[in-house]
Amino acid sequence: MAEQKRDYYEVLGISRGASEDEIKKAYRKLAKANHPDLNPGDKAAEARFKEINEAYEVLSDADKKARYDQYGHAGVDPNFGAGGFGGASGFDFGDLGDIFGSFFGGGFGSQRRANPNAPQRGESIRQSVAITFEEAAFGCEKAVAVDRYEVCETCKGSGCEPGTTPEICPDCHGTGTVQVRKQTPLGVFASTGPCSRCGGKGRIIHQPCKDCYGTGMIRRRHTIETKIPAGIDDGQTISIRGQGHAGKNGGPSGDLLITITVKPHELFRREGNSVLCEAPITFAQAVLGAELEIPTIDGKVKYTLPEGTQTGTTFRLKGKGIPALNGRGRGDQYVTVYIETPRNLNKAQKEALIKFAEAVGDNNYEERKKFFKFKK
Repeated sequence: MAEQKRDYYEVLGISRGASEDEIKKAYRKLAKANHPDLNPGDKAAEARFKEINEAYEVLSDADKKARYDQYGHAGVDPNFGAGGFGGASGFDFGDLGDIFGSFFGGGFGSQRRANPNAPQRGESIRQSVAITFEEAAFGCEKAVAVDRYEVCETCKGSGCEPGTTPEICPDCHGTGTVQVRKQTPLGVFASTGPCSRCGGKGRIIHQPCKDCYGTGMIRRRHTIETKIPAGIDDGQTISIRGQGHAGKNGGPSGDLLITITVKPHELFRREGNSVLCEAPITFAQAVLGAELEIPTIDGKVKYTLPEGTQTGTTFRLKGKGIPALNGRGRGDQYVTVYIETPRNLNKAQKEALIKFAEAVGDNNYEERKKFFKFKK
């Protein structure tokens, strides 16, 4: 028995009324936590990552989401037979317009099914790629492995063995649909439904292609060299046109959508195009000032720390932030200093510190004086 799929909303940990932003936020959080690059060798994380991507692919697409909300997994399963949403009665509720149109002269509008043999655009493929903080800042190239459906080279997408052609379905005459009339207490209802003889395809293949088994498509793996632009941020998506699944009946291919996951950095964090970090300084450096070597994404730079710098002071390194995604300019780096209190002082050091404290006295500490002399 096939393993039953979990509810997509449950997979992403969201409610059925979740907004697009809530769906996207939940996906980014879970995809980042379970990404294979961040969990090497963890098969469970890899399985969760695939499940998360599958759920997001459906819930982020308005049409697929609507079908899933109405019919569950069957609504988005390409292997689920055409017209399978009609219920046990076999009645196609999508054709109520045809029924009411027969009574009211078409006032409700007749829904026409698309020609099954018309060109159809291929579906897009979603992938996720993990990169480092520096790669996100300056751009890079990544090889992305993609499994996609392509037109079968043997039958050229017809699904037929070379030298043969499909037969136009004699029941639906190539439309893929037939009209069904039902006698009810209210009269005769006429509705359209998928043709049972051809399965809604409009044609019948008597000699299927041996390579694609009559589908007209072959699944192949490709490695696509992808350029990641400088300045890209965590959760942003790159679209590569025409690198998705192949279209049907001569339709265009879908796109490859690559969502970026940026690995955390041990020193830096990002806000917009700004880089933020914290720098430890000694008590002596804070009091006397010092020339510091500050790490940046470009390498170390020198900064002159002024005398009397207080802990929590933030200074700016102009132009040392993240390059703008449009290539125009760069952000800045903001460095917040904090005084690292010395530990394990020896006797001589402690005595020197006591003498320093006595020499300075409370008159040199304005904030301390305000705090301890406060009276209500």
